[in-house]
Amino acid sequence: MRAKPAPINTPENTDAAPRGFSIDAYRLVAPKVAPGLYLVATPIGNLGDITLRALQTLAGVDVIACEDTRITRRLTERYAITAQLKQYHEHNAEAARPKILERLSQGGSIALVSDAGTPLISDPGFKLVREVCAAGYAVFALPGPSSVLVALSVAALPTDRFFFEGFLPPKSAARRTRLTELARIDATLVMFESGNRVQDTLAELAEIMGTREAAICRELTKLHEEISRAPLSELARDAATLETRGEFVLVIAPPAADAEVMTADALDDLLREQLAAHSVKDAVAHAVELSGRARREVYARALELAKSMRGGDGEA
Repeated sequence: MRAKPAPINTPENTDAAPRGFSIDAYRLVAPKVAPGLYLVATPIGNLGDITLRALQTLAGVDVIACEDTRITRRLTERYAITAQLKQYHEHNAEAARPKILERLSQGGSIALVSDAGTPLISDPGFKLVREVCAAGYAVFALPGPSSVLVALSVAALPTDRFFFEGFLPPKSAARRTRLTELARIDATLVMFESGNRVQDTLAELAEIMGTREAAICRELTKLHEEISRAPLSELARDAATLETRGEFVLVIAPPAADAEVMTADALDDLLREQLAAHSVKDAVAHAVELSGRARREVYARALELAKSMRGGDGEA
């Protein structure tokens, strides 16, 4: 790869000009890459976060398959890359995959990019990679930006083991059920959320996971990047004042190392004992503290047991 001075607005490649890309006042030549599918990570906000290898590859392929050509064009225009852009997203994937495979069968080279970050991470592409591999064509991964890893690195929470959830269910009932399941995972949790749901999700997280330490990461690497670190209870309390425009990554600490989760049978015994002497509310509060289980789960079981005890069916 060689460099020579040239204005950044040098005319786009023509048949007579070599493939390449521009950085500031320099034009760099990019040779045509070998045939295959290239999974290229692109910036999650700041266009300066692209790697040199990614630029060389995007300039050297025949086609860039992308979710939204308008978004990817911002990147290619920034670096004066002239490869052809073709849409590949969840709505056209069934029709687009055969065309990509046909291009590869002819010795073509194709880069797959998402709108932001690493392809296939909460983005379409898995089925394409599977079919390309099954057909015997080469697949290359070019590492780079990922909002999951960026959020983990700035959250100030344990990173030795983490669980990536992606986007939570949009409906509250399904979201609460999933959060109850996630609460049992002994690892730092990473999840995406939209601005119009983030306040409700924080309230549910605080209800289900209590005072675990957490971080709200908004607009990572962008001009208005914000990181808020506090217990979930505090983040939920202040959610009404949260700026909801932008993209969010939530990071939640794992359960306390010394927290022991009571068995289901032991929980039932404890709840029966508490319900015999206290209200459902007080029985649940005491059982949550002793059992290590999520409040929503304990409350649901308490209602079941209280009903059976009142019915005199022998379970009491």
